[in-house]
Amino acid sequence: MRRPVLFLAAAVLALAPALADARPGGGSSVGSRGSRTYSAPPSTNTAPNAARPMERSMEPARPSAGQQATRPPIGQPNPAGGFFSRSPFMAGLMGGLIGVGLGGLLFGNGLFSGFTGIGSIFGLLLQIGLIFLLVRLVMGFIRRRQPQPAMAGMPGGMAREAQGGAPDGLIRGGSAGAAPSSAIQVTPADFQAFENALLRVNEAWNRQDEGLMRAVATPEMLRYFGDDLAKLHSRGLRNETRDVKLEQGDLAEAWREGSREFATVAMRFSQIDVTRRISDGTVVEGDPNRRTEATELWTFMRVQGGPWVLSAIQQTG
Repeated sequence: MRRPVLFLAAAVLALAPALADARPGGGSSVGSRGSRTYSAPPSTNTAPNAARPMERSMEPARPSAGQQATRPPIGQPNPAGGFFSRSPFMAGLMGGLIGVGLGGLLFGNGLFSGFTGIGSIFGLLLQIGLIFLLVRLVMGFIRRRQPQPAMAGMPGGMAREAQGGAPDGLIRGGSAGAAPSSAIQVTPADFQAFENALLRVNEAWNRQDEGLMRAVATPEMLRYFGDDLAKLHSRGLRNETRDVKLEQGDLAEAWREGSREFATVAMRFSQIDVTRRISDGTVVEGDPNRRTEATELWTFMRVQGGPWVLSAIQQTG
């Protein structure tokens, strides 16, 4: 009798974290925050603990500044690779000579027999060297005659200013090579939009309404929500979050990247959060008569002054 009991207890413990975090976002850090996806947002009064790193995101991770400094640009030779890496021509030539020499040794004819004598080798090298110099001269002449392109969309003076550095007031995102970003102001109307989005996301989650969710979340977040709902359904479960109420919230950071604006908001909210068995409606996690609290960092994104949509959810430490 003890083995089935132990097995059941182990199964309950294994399922408990997944069921307890069955609300929108799955209790994990998911989504994208533009160039700051892999940078922790600042702590706030609502969320004083550090945010957990992104666990699922479609935003590609960018290399650090140190990694970029040691990697040569695409199409450029690696200076750390020595003379032959800087000159592919010489590398190929020497490879061919060595190959011919080794072939001669293998067949017992001597190192230079493949060229019928050492004099022929020097003659061949001289001819190849002259051709190589001639090709370099022609290519250099053609390259010098080509006009140097300016930066796209900028006159010459603006191009030089952009190459010299970012203007005062612009800051970089969390990862090297990211697009420049600048701080923006968030109005009371924006905060009201964030609170409304919290309510509408949970409403769409309860109703499993893809159309409503599409209106309040990015396609990336819509995909994550769909995946989480499908996983619950495959286990015969359904999560409900209702009577959601924002208890406290404050802004962590808000910035602009090109035509997109982002705002990360710390929100502490209470709700009824239960998970039921689909077959008979039995509650398997949560209490339908007791409110629970959660503190999360929600990032919203809008394009050119359009409506704010949810682009990321991060858990706090």
